[in-house]
Amino acid sequence: MRPIRDMFHRWRRRWLGSYTIADPRPIAEGAPYTFFLPSENEVLALRPGDLVKLIFQSTPPSREYAAERMWAIVRRIEGDRLWGELDNVPLDIPQLRPGSTIAFRREDVIDLRWGEDHAVRPPSAPARRHYEARCLVDACVLQDRTAVHYLYRELPLPPAIGDKPDSGWRIRGDYRGLQDEAIGARQVECVSLGAVLNIDDSWLHLIDMPTGSAFVRNWDTDRFEPESAEAD
Repeated sequence: MRPIRDMFHRWRRRWLGSYTIADPRPIAEGAPYTFFLPSENEVLALRPGDLVKLIFQSTPPSREYAAERMWAIVRRIEGDRLWGELDNVPLDIPQLRPGSTIAFRREDVIDLRWGEDHAVRPPSAPARRHYEARCLVDACVLQDRTAVHYLYRELPLPPAIGDKPDSGWRIRGDYRGLQDEAIGARQVECVSLGAVLNIDDSWLHLIDMPTGSAFVRNWDTDRFEPESAEAD
């Protein structure tokens, strides 16, 4: 029965479904260290022939993908409204196909590439630092938004082929009131520094401290102090 239900679901999505272009600004606000949008000047300079990346969401939703990020070629512009031609093959949005006409707004653009005929190009946005190096962090920081309590930097682990480099940072969430056994039993995840900063960037000023550095949060002042300064 399940294959039949899946076929009906896909048929319904193709012939009766629709799609929307997601507004990326809430995503950028919630993930300022990992999700970067083009500058306003760049988006205002778009011309026919340029390529833009947009976030597509299917209705009814796909059972596999929350959204798909795809490129479109700009074909027409009227003020803040633009129309383009889809330049990707959707993975699971059956009502779309390469060449489909897409209507969108300037603020929907999450990335862009200038067309070959776009000779005069605006200056790019000021370079932003990307925090892609990995770190080890207590899962509670990521899952429960637990504030960072303690962090130290050790020699980075050698990266596997294709992996981002390890920063050497090891980060523990708030462990006040917990015994050592409970702290040591916490699940640890390997993620980008940016993923941690999106949740708690109170330690950003320490990110370039050298190997061997260690800091603990003073909860009275809400500041990080060298580990040796921690009160007994």
